[in-house]
This record gives sequence, structure tokens and C-alpha cells, in this order.
Amino acid sequence: MLKPSLQLRLGQQLTMTPQLQQAIRLLQLPSLELQAHIREILETNVMLEPVEDTEATGTFESLEAASQVEAPESERESSVEVLDEHWGEQTVGPSETPWNSDDDDDRQQDFADSSGQTLQDHLVWQLELAKLEPRELAIARAIVDAISDDGYLTESLEEIAQTLRPEIECDAAEVERVLLRVQALDPPGVGARSVGECIELQLRQLDPKTPGLDIAIRIARQYLELVAGRELSLLRRELRCTEEELAAALALVRSCHPRPGSTVSSAAPEYVVPDVFVRRTEHGWAVEINPATLPRVRLNQSYASLIGRNASHASMRAQLQEARWLLKSLEIRNETLLKVARSIVERQTAFLEHGEEYMRPMILKDIAEAVGMHESTISRVTSGKYMHTPRGVFELRYFFSSQVEGADGSGTSSTAIRAKIRKLVKEEDAENPLSDGRIAELLSAEGIPVARRTVAKYREAMGIAPSNERRRLALKQM
Repeated sequence: MLKPSLQLRLGQQLTMTPQLQQAIRLLQLPSLELQAHIREILETNVMLEPVEDTEATGTFESLEAASQVEAPESERESSVEVLDEHWGEQTVGPSETPWNSDDDDDRQQDFADSSGQTLQDHLVWQLELAKLEPRELAIARAIVDAISDDGYLTESLEEIAQTLRPEIECDAAEVERVLLRVQALDPPGVGARSVGECIELQLRQLDPKTPGLDIAIRIARQYLELVAGRELSLLRRELRCTEEELAAALALVRSCHPRPGSTVSSAAPEYVVPDVFVRRTEHGWAVEINPATLPRVRLNQSYASLIGRNASHASMRAQLQEARWLLKSLEIRNETLLKVARSIVERQTAFLEHGEEYMRPMILKDIAEAVGMHESTISRVTSGKYMHTPRGVFELRYFFSSQVEGADGSGTSSTAIRAKIRKLVKEEDAENPLSDGRIAELLSAEGIPVARRTVAKYREAMGIAPSNERRRLALKQM
């Protein structure tokens, strides 16, 4: 029979301190979630205070020990420059702002409604004011239910008539008559069954005397594929019009909204705020933290100086310690993000200078070895963080891709292979497009041995039609 006894055992166990847990949690948070987390802490910890924009102090209090550490030799010899590590004092001048939208004149912006009203609610509200007969109102409600968030009718007229039975017996012709009433509602173009019909509905709301309106309506009905393919010469021959008339008609077509329902949406638009800026300087590529994403918080020295050794100040001392841990964790987060971004730029300089075809294969292990951290840490840093480059805004994970071994022993990134396939398809003969097997042969000739099924997989992922469909489209346009 066992008897109770006391035993003393020695052992070792790996545990994560609260400071380490907090540092890992802050490292993984995207910038917007980090800002929200800091605001919550400011409401509960009196030892922290926000920094006003008018003050000249830093973004957060830097520890003296960290500020005195010199950069290692490997960083000083690197070709990638870190701009102004005093993040709180960084600014972006008017001539250097990365938010220049001069290149996007041809892109149409979507201005979403932030009232919380859905497209269906917006349409039903108009139907209730249209004084329709009860039968027509019931059919109109069924039509509205079949309209997608983009404003297009997703079901056929026969299917809508079927859903109304047995309460209402109607046919497709009656549903189409009510559909004309729905298509007259706001926003213009709603209830269309195709892009051409959507554009035509918007064009018909213009003044009939508008120059180029008749030609624009013909384009919307029959020739949108030629407009998308930029076959302007062929389009002008089909329409038998002058260049001036075609230019006026195309201006009207391009002024129409291809997704009218998106202007009335309950979902708020999501904007990407880059965490890191990368730009070209006379010394090479420069990397800097976006000061707008940094939490502007510091230690409240007034309260900190009042804390004594009295036992009644125990809770205040605990908040002071938590505040110092938070500031140290924020400093570690930004230093780590800057190291990782700098290491990525060093390896992807060819991509920044020449484009996707020069993307180098890279995995988490490569960056982890370069910065002396674990792969899990690199995964946390690159998740939900964005980099603004002269070629656009990319998530840090975008720069990581698998490798395809070349004939000479070198590797090629899968991103570069996709770019090469896209370029070959763009430059192919429209009447004799390249098959997946031929594309694989051309890539193999460049030293990139890729199987035909791999080319097909990449092509489908990029939304490129197979060669027979591309040939059929080209013959249709001739």
C-alpha cells in the first residue's frame, strides 16, 4: 500500500515571460490594430500619455542603452540605407510623398456610401416611393433580391418568375417589364445583365444631343471587347467614324461606372497603409519606417516622479513597469521590422529596378539567417505589413516565393516565371497564340525547365485563357 510522502525534484522548464509574450504580440499586430491596442492601454495605464503632433519629442521614449548601441559592421557596409532612425522626427516632404496619384488618372475611384445602407435597402426604399401596384411591387422585390452587390442581375427572368410561384403567376415578359422600372432607379446602371447593358443604361440618361452618344451606345452593345483590347483602328473601321467622333464616344464609355452597386454599400472601404517606405537615392535604395504608422506614446514623467517606496504605491509601480515594457516592446518591433525590410530590399534590388521578371527566389529561412532571428519571428513580422516601393505597395510576404531549379544550377522565382508567361502571351501572334507546351519550351530555352502542367497552373492562376480561346477571340475581332 502506497503511503503519502514529500519528494524534492530539480528540473528545467522553458517558459515565456510576460515581457516576451507582449513583444511577440505587438510584433504580429498590423499597424491599424497596433494603434487600436495602444489606445486601449492609454485608457487603463496612467503612466503613459499620447504625444501631440505639435510637440518636437520622439514617437516613443527610447531607452538610453538602446540609443548608445552602434550598428554592426555588416549593416554599415550594406548598400541599402536606413534613413533617420529617429522615427518620431521623420517626415515626408511634398516632393517625396509616396501618395502621388498622377499616374492613376485613368483609374476610376470607387466612393462607397458609409451610411450603413445596403444596395437592396436603397432600391426597396425607392420602390416604395414609386407607387407601384402590389403585383408589380412583389415582382420588383424579387428582382432586387436577385441583384448582386455590384448592381448586376444574377438570375434569369425565368428563374425570378419561378420563385414568385404559386403566390404570383407571371412569365418572363412581365418580369422584364418590371425590370425596366428597376433599371430606372438609382444608381444608374443597376439591374443590368451584362457590362454592355450597364454602360448603355448609364449612357441613356445623358442628353440625347451629347456629342458621340450614339456611337458610345453602339460600342457598349457590340464592341466592348475591342475597347478592352485597345484595337482602336479596327473599332473605327467597324463604326465608320472619324477619330474625333471615336475619341468623344470612348470618353463617354470610360466615364461610366462598371460596378454601380459598389457606390451604395454597407461595407466601409479598406485602405492599405504602408509600414515601410523604399525609395531610390544617390547612394542606392533607402529604407525608412512610415512615421504615420508609429504609435505616438511616451512615459508620463510627472506621474513617474511622484512614485515613492510607500506600499500604497504598489499598483502605480506595477503600471510604471508595464509602461516601460510596452515602450521597449515597441522599440524592438520597429527595429525588427526595419531589419527585415532592409534585408528584403537587399535581396530584391533587381526586382525594384527591373520588375517582376527579376524577382529572386526567397524563403523565410534566408531572411532569418540574415538578421539572426527565428523563422517564426520573420513570419510574424511579414504578416499584415506592407512596403511602399516605386513599383507599388506590396505585402512583405509578396517577396517570398518558391524556387525552380535552372539548368545552370541557379534558381528562378515562381513570381518571375509568372511574369515571363504573362509577357510571352502579351507579345504572341494573336492569330497563332502560344500553347502551354510551347511556352514551356521557350522557358526551357532560357534555362528555366518548367513542365507544361506547371505553365497551365500559373496561367489559370493569372486568369489567362487557354490558347484555343485566345485564338477564337482574335478571329472574332477580325
